Amino acid sequence: MVSRMFRMETEVDNERRNLLRRRLLDTNTAASPALRALRGTPDERERPLHVWALSADGDLAGGLVGHTWTTWLHVTYLWVDERHRGTGLGSRLLADAERTAHDERGCRAARLETWDFQAPDFYRKQGYEVVCVIPDYPPGTTEYTLTKRLDRLS
Repeated sequence: MVSRMFRMETEVDNERRNLLRRRLLDTNTAASPALRALRGTPDERERPLHVWALSADGDLAGGLVGHTWTTWLHVTYLWVDERHRGTGLGSRLLADAERTAHDERGCRAARLETWDFQAPDFYRKQGYEVVCVIPDYPPGTTEYTLTKRLDRLS
């Protein structure tokens, strides 16, 4: 039996993080035909997708920040100012992002995460389905991952 000694470190090291990311990308690409086919194509990289709603005086009324990658839209943030909640603005922001992702970037699906105190019911009303539930993340809160098929938008 070979005994190996390793020195373990827990400090933040951005150079090592970047090296680890490159090595993981290479390992994943070698193991996955789908990722291998993406290598070197425009779809290999995430493309930002932002939608903003500004009030008449130019203040931020709401917005959506996400990105597209391959055939997926990933919604990272969706927020509507309290004064504009209940007006349909959140639905419009989400629909605009979905339409852009589908029509201009060829996305066939969308995904997002939300907590139980945020908007899981809102997203369900927009056609999203819960695919993952993580209880107690963070403690006392449930996190949901939801997805939606976008190929029905046409």
